[in-house]
Amino acid sequence: MDEQVTAPKKKYTHGQSATVVNGGGGVIYGMGFVGAVIYFLQHAVGLWPIILAILKALVWPVFIVYRLLQNLLG
Repeated sequence: MDEQVTAPKKKYTHGQSATVVNGGGGVIYGMGFVGAVIYFLQHAVGLWPIILAILKALVWPVFIVYRLLQNLLG
């Protein structure tokens, strides 16, 4: 009884495609991005600080990981 059970392979015809669903990390990052933009924009006055605030909001996970590692290791 060494039979292997495999899932049947789907054949896609022209115009059909497979959809792969993998978690919702993008939603969490998106919500964090919006929150970070709001937070950083509250302290920005002028054009360049606004641009810097948006750039900071894009990389906010870097700040979190840095602070976390700084507190854990040092």
